[in-house]
Amino acid sequence: MNTSLHIPAEAESLNELISDCDDIPQELRRRREATPRPPAPRSWTVDEGTHAQVADLDEFA
Repeated sequence: MNTSLHIPAEAESLNELISDCDDIPQELRRRREATPRPPAPRSWTVDEGTHAQVADLDEFA
């Protein structure tokens, strides 16, 4: 049983990095569906109660 693991050295150039990427199996390089975008935020308004909570904030700070 061979338990040794060969870990290649870090690529020292862009060409070596590209060459290393060629070793990645094709099934792992397959393009996948993009993650769906979240829905657009709903519009909102500030009511009088919310405005009253911060009305005197400038004087406080």
